[in-house]
Amino acid sequence: MHGSGAHDIRLPLAELATLDTEAFPGRRAAVIHLQGCPLQCGYCENGRMIAPRRAPPGEWAAVEDYLSARHATLEAVVFSGGEPTLHADLHAAIARVRELGLAVGLHTAGPYPERLAELLPWLDWVALDVKGRGRDVDRICGRRGIWQPLARSLSLLLEGATPFECRTTVHWRDFTLEDLERLAMTLADCGVRRYAIQLARLERCRDPDYCLPVVGAPSWETLEALTRRLRPHFERLDLRP
Repeated sequence: MHGSGAHDIRLPLAELATLDTEAFPGRRAAVIHLQGCPLQCGYCENGRMIAPRRAPPGEWAAVEDYLSARHATLEAVVFSGGEPTLHADLHAAIARVRELGLAVGLHTAGPYPERLAELLPWLDWVALDVKGRGRDVDRICGRRGIWQPLARSLSLLLEGATPFECRTTVHWRDFTLEDLERLAMTLADCGVRRYAIQLARLERCRDPDYCLPVVGAPSWETLEALTRRLRPHFERLDLRP
């Protein structure tokens, strides 16, 4: 059962994945998707999670009860979104998950580096969504000036001790093959050791225009060839459909 403090935590739940073997490398995890995101990426497949919502009292307590009841089958909890670092009570929820003896992972784009800095000592693993290179990020995310806080979050991970992976979702409306190669090499030069490239799912994009095929888009085979060229620059580089 949850403690009384669980009722004071306000986290708006968007979705709960009960047992995921891929969200946290090497561990069986529950994935908690939180509602709300400040970014407006056209390719976003979780568009229904973008609008913010105030969580009612007791919503997190119910999630905590659920986790406690399935403690024997879980090894970790991953907070995802939306953008989980949008929520000030995330720190308190992470602390309570750790009290259950579970590892904690975070999926984030890094728009709130100050909050990420506070969370890092409590995290066992982070997946950072790298949206693009430099000011291209503003165009891809639909937010002017957002590239700077996202870059600060990457710097925090590079300077810290928390294991992390960078990942980029590629939609060919936002990238050329050359753009993607420049981004990957920039990350490698910065010291990123684990990187994943994943293709946007056209059938689930938030912006209807992004659901349409891109004329002249590189083939999967071309992307595989690029990945082979890039792989020596990383400890691990995955290409995910």
